[in-house]
Amino acid sequence: MIDFEWPWLILLLPLPYFVYRFAEPVDASPGSALRVPFLEDFIEAVADERGKSSPWLLWIAVVAWLLLILSGMRPQWSGELIEVPVSGRELMLAVDLSGSMEQRDFVLRGKKVDRLTATKQVAGDFIERRIGDHIGLILFGEQAYLQAPLTFDRETVKTLLHESVIGLAGKATAIGDAIGLAVKRLRERDESQRVLVLLTDGANTAGVVEPLEAAELARKEGLKIYTIGVGANEALERSLFGFRKINPSADLDEAALKEIADLTGGVYFRARDVEELEKIYALIDELEPIEQDVQKFRPRKSLYHWPLAIALSLGLLLIIMKIRGRLS
Repeated sequence: MIDFEWPWLILLLPLPYFVYRFAEPVDASPGSALRVPFLEDFIEAVADERGKSSPWLLWIAVVAWLLLILSGMRPQWSGELIEVPVSGRELMLAVDLSGSMEQRDFVLRGKKVDRLTATKQVAGDFIERRIGDHIGLILFGEQAYLQAPLTFDRETVKTLLHESVIGLAGKATAIGDAIGLAVKRLRERDESQRVLVLLTDGANTAGVVEPLEAAELARKEGLKIYTIGVGANEALERSLFGFRKINPSADLDEAALKEIADLTGGVYFRARDVEELEKIYALIDELEPIEQDVQKFRPRKSLYHWPLAIALSLGLLLIIMKIRGRLS
């Protein structure tokens, strides 16, 4: 249905009549730079060669005024009521973009991929499931950046995650700065359910804030941190004498990640392949279930620009006709 945001503006409808009826005309002297038009101007402008007026152009002016009033009343189309589940949870994702994330030790759909590609796929599905949560995204490497502020727009957060590239934030790893940034952004929220899911494949090698200091600050602010360490334990590397086994996750600081989680009331998870990563995000769904509180809203679409455009077009037509009348 159509309703109006400012319906009281309809009281201005008779304003031109009152101006014409009670305002004193301004005597336009030959040297005047400004001239105030009144109803006689329209009659004069539409007079034909025999001195008779063309009242249909006066009606154009009336219609233009009606459309201006209609536009000012801000007409809008109101759709059907839509129910949106809201959990009240503030959920921030922090994803490592350091150089080590390009290690190709994950298999996705039968193809070897780097750790970030696997993370994008699994975390993207996790974001899709978090209906009703405010979700934000932090990307960190040598520095930590807020890529997406807390929002209900899950599709945008997922898109920004998929557009991220390794090395975008530097080659090193600033875990402490990522936690500190999450604390800073979540501190501004009044809600008590604050959660950070931090994924990394290394140890803190950069940044200003130490991870445990940041975790202690997070604990004081009521921020729960789930940490995820990614990377296979074993891989084959080509050498001069054939292949040899290596541990591609040798740099992963599991002890620090576990201590961060324990300190804030969260859990540390280890993801050695895509299947484990999927199970971890599914488990986080269980640990932080989506509540089914429902809010209703009615989508609205503004329509004021249509009558405004027509009114301006009619006004331009009247100006053109007046100029033509003076030149003829």
